[in-house]
Amino acid sequence: MEDVSRVMKQAGVRDILQILEQDARTTPEQIAERTGLSKRRVNRLVRELERIGAIRKYKAVVNWERTEGERVYAFIEVRVTPERGRGFDAVAERILRFPEVHSLYLMSGAYDLHVVAEGANMREVALFVAEKLATIEGVQSTTTHFVLRRYKVDGDVLEQPERAERLPVSM
Repeated sequence: MEDVSRVMKQAGVRDILQILEQDARTTPEQIAERTGLSKRRVNRLVRELERIGAIRKYKAVVNWERTEGERVYAFIEVRVTPERGRGFDAVAERILRFPEVHSLYLMSGAYDLHVVAEGANMREVALFVAEKLATIEGVQSTTTHFVLRRYKVDGDVLEQPERAERLPVSM
């Protein structure tokens, strides 16, 4: 943890992380220009951020509605009986291993875990919930909500809504 703290306290680190979070394809030269750091320093800091796990991976946000490979997403509320000595972590560790699980969060409120599941179609996601998720020891109940349309993902607007042209109304 000391190593993480040391890296994160260095000048320019937060700027580099914000730039890469917005666009992972930003080059070290572009980052250097935007931050005022040297390209060499940017490269060194990025390697350190990768080493300590602050940068987990680089990825693209895909608008599957614009492709032939459309995906179905569901938000699943999961109520869990916590395990003695491990709390919710034991159940969460079992759930996160499934390839259908896109994201997993521990929540406060009416349910314990929030699962974002992904599949080729609604049937595939429904079978995941019924045959895999709901049968895990410690899972009390699930409530599944299917995503009908994604407008914004990870801060990125996927499609700008069309503006309806309205005719003026007079009386």
